[in-house]
Amino acid sequence: MQALILAGGKGTRLLPYTATLPKPLMPIGDIPILEILIKQLTQQGVTSIIIAVGHLHHMIEAYFKNGEDYGVTIKYSLEKQPLGTAGPISLVMDELEDDFLVLNGDLLTSINFSKLFYFHISNNAAATIAAFTRTVDIDFGVLELNDNSELTNYTEKPTFDYKVSMGINVFNKSSIQNIIKKDEYLDIPDLMMLIKNKGDKVFCYQEDCEWLDIGRVEDYKTAVNTFEDRKKIFLPNE
Repeated sequence: MQALILAGGKGTRLLPYTATLPKPLMPIGDIPILEILIKQLTQQGVTSIIIAVGHLHHMIEAYFKNGEDYGVTIKYSLEKQPLGTAGPISLVMDELEDDFLVLNGDLLTSINFSKLFYFHISNNAAATIAAFTRTVDIDFGVLELNDNSELTNYTEKPTFDYKVSMGINVFNKSSIQNIIKKDEYLDIPDLMMLIKNKGDKVFCYQEDCEWLDIGRVEDYKTAVNTFEDRKKIFLPNE
């Protein structure tokens, strides 16, 4: 298996921490979040990793080097300008395998990457999105009205469940190589809809797992506490 890890963002929501440290190197306990991901990927069968870098890229490259310390081959792809979450794929298209993982470099998750990948393969999918059920509590009374502004329903402080993207995806190279244009900005939600609208299959994969991102300060603190309390769930071999 092969993985492209997106690690080029500036992490502005985590300022001032990310002013001098790229977000993927933010420590979760005593280990950077990106190192956790790389260890998980290699333990589950990934042999080749490309890291799409940008902001403070030299620090990421100096830390992980060629991947030898992790038993994996690591290469780097530098974005000279922001290309979104899907645009970086265009820069490494010639180096990608027939099917490959694409994931954000700031995730704390216990998902089984191998099961996700083989779900994608077994369904002959053009793309597969790892999905997570997120529960949202509304702290207000929610009103439903008809076209004449008459009340049709009134629900006090409802709870809604949504399927959200985990920032982890699998793509079939042949299904996207004519869609993604080199050096053009493109986000993964738009890419997924382009794939679907041309008639190819996009599946969603779900499993019972932990999932947090560290995009905001409060999320980062939660991830640190979760990892310290349940480290064996995320790195069972350590």
